[in-house]
Amino acid sequence: MSKFLKDYMLPAGGGVALILGISYGLANQGYGDSEIALLEERNAQVEARVEELSEQVAQSQQVAATSTDRVSELESALEEARAEAASAQEAVEAARAEAAEAVKAASAAAQADAGGGDAMAESASTESAASEPAVTLAASTTAREGGYGLGREATGDEIAAWDLDITPDGTGLPEGSGDVWTGEEVFVEQCAVCHGDFAEGRGNWPKLAGGDGTLADKDPLKTVGSYWPYLSTVWDYVNRSMPFGAAQTLTPDEVYAITAYILYSNYLVEDDFVLSNENFTEVEMPNADGFIVDDREAAEAHFWSAEPCMENCKDNVEITMRAAVLDVTPEEESTEVEATADTEAEQEAAAVAAGAQKGEVEESGTAPAALDMALVEDGEKVFRKCKACHQVGEGAKNRTGPVLNGVMGRTLGALEDFRYSKTMEEMGEDGIVWGEENMAEYLTKPRDYVKGTRMSFAGLRDEEDIAAVTEYLKSFPE
Repeated sequence: MSKFLKDYMLPAGGGVALILGISYGLANQGYGDSEIALLEERNAQVEARVEELSEQVAQSQQVAATSTDRVSELESALEEARAEAASAQEAVEAARAEAAEAVKAASAAAQADAGGGDAMAESASTESAASEPAVTLAASTTAREGGYGLGREATGDEIAAWDLDITPDGTGLPEGSGDVWTGEEVFVEQCAVCHGDFAEGRGNWPKLAGGDGTLADKDPLKTVGSYWPYLSTVWDYVNRSMPFGAAQTLTPDEVYAITAYILYSNYLVEDDFVLSNENFTEVEMPNADGFIVDDREAAEAHFWSAEPCMENCKDNVEITMRAAVLDVTPEEESTEVEATADTEAEQEAAAVAAGAQKGEVEESGTAPAALDMALVEDGEKVFRKCKACHQVGEGAKNRTGPVLNGVMGRTLGALEDFRYSKTMEEMGEDGIVWGEENMAEYLTKPRDYVKGTRMSFAGLRDEEDIAAVTEYLKSFPE
């Protein structure tokens, strides 16, 4: 054999043989990713050697002194090297195919082990876990077979973290309880910034209380009390999505308490009510029967299942009506509310002036005491704190709190068509009448004067403010 074959070709042939040996060894060991990488590296070395031999052949052809036999030897060696390189490449492809089969088998064994498989499944799972890339490939292969090759199957704990829904029959409720007064404290701290202290809503943020009997109106007020059919919806929504910006930070007891307070704000429970998972289903919402099962898919199928007539169609389409209410998006600062308040204040001031000019006389025939108009004006400003719940003047209506026209000199809890607390009604039955002295005491600390009052206003601390708002109320007779 020539010196060229001895020095160059034999090492190359030995390298190819070594590659094949490694390939067969890998096949017996499962063909891990690292072994395949070594095989590919060695193949690259062989290809580099082929290029080197090609260059030598070219040089031999160019050198006139080189014999024809030498050129033939080089060409022959080159062909042999190319054949061996092709063989090595086939070995690499075979190794890849067998590695993929091994990974697939390991994935199937791991799935069998997860479902209570036999010892073989355990062994395959252990072998798969020995190589992190192999495990990743197995997960991807499984995902591609069953779907889009994205993500993985959720664990039980992950599913439980999102499984928060509460059904109308109370299914899903956690153990816990909360009373009305605790609910008020939590509500004021966590919810009042958007929904107001009394669930009356601020600006264009949703109102949660009121609206009783308005669903048939042109502009109904849909609140928890007037519209929502199930209490479970309230609990679920508060628990899942509130407070705004810090969802799911409330404890179950706090959610029960907030729900109890919302019920109380809609006059659906008394002030001593405690809501819990045990009595939850006993609360019946006023609009529970206001919803029907949507069966239009069957009942109205003839509208879309029949062939369209395509006759007597209109030539032109025109807009005949537009939305009447456009300001439905809450804003950070509601200037509209302030403007409305100013307008109402002007109307009330005009009513005060008109009442003072009339010089109305009481039934006893004696003229009422002259009003201190400067104090009335100051009281009008203080009364803005009360407007969220109370109205005065012409056209005033009961809201969260009763109309206060004629409140001075009126028996406690005597206004018709308004539901007072038990204590307020009992005090009225005892003949207690609103006067300057007890009104001042009430406005200072409402809950101390009327135990269990529905008015959760903390009270006024300034005696001048109390005197001013009392004078303002006196300016609105019955």
